[in-house]
Amino acid sequence: MTERALAPSTPRAADGLVWIDGDIRPIDGATVPLEDRGFMFADGVYEVLRAYAGRLFATHDHLERLARSAAGIRLALPLTTPEIGEVVVELMEQTGLGDAEVYIQATRGAARRNHLFPDVPGRLVIWVRPPRAMNADLWAKGCKAITLVDERWARCDLKTVSLLPNVLAKQAAYDAGAYEAVLVRDGFVTEGSASNLFLVLNGELVTPVADNRILPGITRAHVLRLAERLEIPFVERNVCDDELPLAQELFFTSTSLEVLGVAELDGRALAAPGPVTTRLAEAFAGHARGN
Repeated sequence: MTERALAPSTPRAADGLVWIDGDIRPIDGATVPLEDRGFMFADGVYEVLRAYAGRLFATHDHLERLARSAAGIRLALPLTTPEIGEVVVELMEQTGLGDAEVYIQATRGAARRNHLFPDVPGRLVIWVRPPRAMNADLWAKGCKAITLVDERWARCDLKTVSLLPNVLAKQAAYDAGAYEAVLVRDGFVTEGSASNLFLVLNGELVTPVADNRILPGITRAHVLRLAERLEIPFVERNVCDDELPLAQELFFTSTSLEVLGVAELDGRALAAPGPVTTRLAEAFAGHARGN
């Protein structure tokens, strides 16, 4: 580990710790400068990953995507991805957490407001804290969803902190009594506001192709590998919005949701969780936890 990645010993803090450019402190005592470009311009990238019983899941995949997102916006990460991984492990050890949520964010640093890239060091923020509690009924009964127009920018494959359209879509779903939104752009289904989407059509698993219109989700990728292992036929392709009413099953995937069935879309009831969703949800739960 480099000197910059090392930090003084910190007391165990089961409520979470944050690492900011080499300094570790409790999350509620963390600050960044007012002119940090992540705050001023949403000029940054991020990742969220999980640990189960002290075991980090898919760390390499997340860090690889972080590097890809950073390169996509011409942002030099302050540390190498292996060094970032070492910081995450150090924070896990210092918090003493088994189950944890890890957040990593890199921005272009702090400088006087100017649209041009500043000649300053980038900033790296990493925190580890207990995972958010999820309603068990969601997995048991499935969630409600609505379709919305996808109003995000054209590079959704980069995991940037520019999330206002996602926030508005998620809030619109909540205001409509739903949990998530299925986004549609130019007649094609893309993904959820904070998740990837899968359909089951006549026994085949279908998910929108991972181009610039969707984020190539880590959970999504692992679910596709599990589908292959379970011999569930699947295809990645463009999905027309008029195919949504034909789906026998729908489910969302993300780091936080894992595999979450949809019980209702735009008022239409679906089997949730359906047989394909159930098989993949159970397989993913065991896979993520090392079982």
